[in-house]
Amino acid sequence: MNDSQDVVEDVDLLVVGGGKAGKTLAMDLARAGRRVVMVERGMIGGTCINVACIPTKSLVTSARLARRAAAANSLGLSVGKPEVDLDLLRSHKEGVVADMVDLNLRQFLDSGMDLVLGTARFVAERTVEIDLNDGGRRVVRGAEVVINTGTVPHLPSVPGLADMNPLNSETIMRLERVPERLVVIGGGYVGLEFAQMFAAFGSRVTVLDRNARLLPREDADIVEVLTECLRADGVEVLTGVTVKEVARDEDALRVLLEDGRVLVTDDVLAATGRDPVTRELGLDAAGVRTDERGFVRVDDTLATDAPHTWAVGDVAGSPQFTHVSLDDYRIVKANIAGGTRSTVGRLVPWNLFTDPELARVGLTEEQARATGRHIRVARLPVKAIPRARTLRETRGLWKAVVDRDTEEILGVALLGPDSSEVLTVVQTAMWAGMPFTRLRDGMIAHPTMAEGLNALFTSWVD
Repeated sequence: MNDSQDVVEDVDLLVVGGGKAGKTLAMDLARAGRRVVMVERGMIGGTCINVACIPTKSLVTSARLARRAAAANSLGLSVGKPEVDLDLLRSHKEGVVADMVDLNLRQFLDSGMDLVLGTARFVAERTVEIDLNDGGRRVVRGAEVVINTGTVPHLPSVPGLADMNPLNSETIMRLERVPERLVVIGGGYVGLEFAQMFAAFGSRVTVLDRNARLLPREDADIVEVLTECLRADGVEVLTGVTVKEVARDEDALRVLLEDGRVLVTDDVLAATGRDPVTRELGLDAAGVRTDERGFVRVDDTLATDAPHTWAVGDVAGSPQFTHVSLDDYRIVKANIAGGTRSTVGRLVPWNLFTDPELARVGLTEEQARATGRHIRVARLPVKAIPRARTLRETRGLWKAVVDRDTEEILGVALLGPDSSEVLTVVQTAMWAGMPFTRLRDGMIAHPTMAEGLNALFTSWVD
């Protein structure tokens, strides 16, 4: 196993990586009196708290307030032009993160788990060698092992890009400056949130996407309205383009496109997905296999190819949302105890925190038609919802897809203010198997954004 005479410590549960699923499982079993070791390289609480969901949504809040302040006259207020104070902005973001990191650390310690800060590498089945951050080494073997190492930003193989020290979704949040000009490579969820955010902070932002439209998995009508909103907020959107090269030109960067156009910018943000943290884990020694991209191979119970070894969250190829990772925890906890819980048939919601927000669950219209079902489609402009008018936030479009024969809700896309909150109402109805008529005819408080569901399910266009 190794050349040293290190003593192998046996525990009930070994968790490698402290993301949402792994840390929740570790705390649960530790509180239940099990011997638990969780190894974390140093990001207490995982990616979400430190460099993803929490800090980005903190900054989204600041960006939204900046836009609201700029439009305050429409609400009868005169507040002047908002200005970004980088020190205050950074303090706001870091304060939110620090509070949550501290809370997580206290929860870890209070649970009774053995939190080990260091880098783990498998040296045998269910056994890792840990290089401790403060020096020394431990070897730990788990009766059950959970791999939860997550992902890191992907750097696309564009000639010259790596040499230009591009920003990614983590480094851009250090907020060392607000660039006068910013090019975002990638028009996915991460790229669009940062693009609109930095436009609100004063940057001239251009988004480049190789697809014919942004978010190609979404319906074209929803994406069209979202794109209009981005452009209205000062984001230039170029689709169907490929970056050929990135080079330095005196004090600026030059982004050369395949069609010959050249964009001059101060910074480039690479927002082209994430790569799994598996390369240095020694998974071969553990009997754990990965796919061609490096994600851990799991079945629908989240079991790997090795016995009593599981993978959860992003590293397992699960949809890259914290709420999915939390559900992975529920599945693995049940299955370690002898259950048969599965990922099959999960109803996965997601939210894009642009302004307005895009929230979706279930099938798109295009996906529903591909199933061969007889469907009905409803569309409602957000300006038809009274609450949106009181907020002076009338941009957006709501859309629902319903099975014509069963009246089952197949999916919704809600582009508008507070859509992420309204989405749960629809998802609950879908869980319960309710017909759309329950939302069409139900008494919903006025004036709220959720009240728009009454009108949405009467606004049939097909």
